[in-house]
Order: sequence, then C-alpha cells, then structure tokens
Amino acid sequence: MKLRDLIGCLVLGLANAGGCASSPMEIPETLQNQIDPTLTFSQVMHHPESYQGKMLVLGGEVLSAKRLAEGTRLEVLQLPLDEYQRPLVTRTDSQGRFLAIENAFLDPAMFPPNTLITIVGEVTGTVAGKLDEMDYQFPAVVIKHLYVWKDPILTQESNAGPWYSIFGGGSTGGRVGGGVGVGIGF
Repeated sequence: MKLRDLIGCLVLGLANAGGCASSPMEIPETLQNQIDPTLTFSQVMHHPESYQGKMLVLGGEVLSAKRLAEGTRLEVLQLPLDEYQRPLVTRTDSQGRFLAIENAFLDPAMFPPNTLITIVGEVTGTVAGKLDEMDYQFPAVVIKHLYVWKDPILTQESNAGPWYSIFGGGSTGGRVGGGVGVGIGF
C-alpha cells in the first residue's frame, strides 16, 4: 500500500467515525430547557423589549470589562457561533454590540480585549450608552452561564471536516536517513 493510500484510508476512516471533536462548552442541564433556540441576536437587537425574560446563547469578542458597584459589565462585539457554540472570528459578520451583566464580581483583568466568550443570557432590555460620539442602545443580558475560550486554535475559522499534513525530513553526512510524519486533525 502506498503512503497516499494509507493517508486516504486514515482520513476517511476517522471522518466516518463521526463526532470525533466535541465542544468543551457545555450548557448546564438546568438552563437547557429555558433557552429559546429560535431567538436570534438580530431579533433582540431590533426589539429587545419584546424579548425581556427570554434566554438565548450569544457569543462574541470582549471589547471591555468594567467593575460596577452591583457587578461586572462586559461590552461584547457579537459574533456568530459555530456548531460548537464557539464565536467565529470574522468581525465583519457581527450584527452589533451587547452588554453582558454579571451580578457577582468578575475581575476585569480576566477579560482583556479580544477575549472570546459564549454565554447563556437572559434579555433585560437596553442600556443607553455611547459608541464613540454616537448614542447607542446596547441590548443587555444578565449572564446565566459564561464560557471563556482559552485555546486560540479552537476559535479560528476552519474548513469543516478533517485535515491532514505530511511532514518530511532528511539528513546528509555519512549515513543516509530520512523520515515522514503524518498528522490528522479534526
């Protein structure tokens, strides 16, 4: 069997195994039934008052974190989520900003700019603020569950499905040597 045939078999075999990769973010069972899976950020952005009290999964990039007397406020650039609830890092796909409020103390140092997060949040309405010199109505949610994406590889956009790489090497000198390594990822 040739090397390329072996690689093909490995790739197809692992791809057909299905579900090889899973999301490290798990929504607590107590919240799963409370989330409205049909509710989108776009709907909340345009009519936040209509969705007060509803729960949804949101994600994005932290733009700022501020400690308040009554908790912590994260200003987040909304980003679409992939099938694992990870924010995709294409900023041009954002539909706006939102505020995520945690009623307990979160150290703002834990959320430097560009931190990617996914939350389960309860819509509370809007908060008036400024976006540069413009008045802006931030949709606001109370955080019920928060996940911080720590592995930058997991937050990169990638093509769906498996990928593989072949690495080769050799040597010169008194002896002839070489090697080939095969990497397969999901």
